[in-house]
Amino acid sequence: MATEQPKYPDIVVQLVDEDVNAWAVMGRVSAALRKAGVSDEKITEYLQESTSGDYDNLLATAMKWVVVR
Repeated sequence: MATEQPKYPDIVVQLVDEDVNAWAVMGRVSAALRKAGVSDEKITEYLQESTSGDYDNLLATAMKWVVVR
């Protein structure tokens, strides 16, 4: 089964063995996006998408945008 490539495959965010509450996930991903030079507009888009559902949606959105380890 092929997996879909994230929007930003060069950005890796460590979540395993870390504090993975919703705020921590969004903070880590948005910080990694910002550090990689992603525009504020795109980061806002990520945050809106990640908060548009439940915790499972939040994690799925993170994996849609960056590589999650």
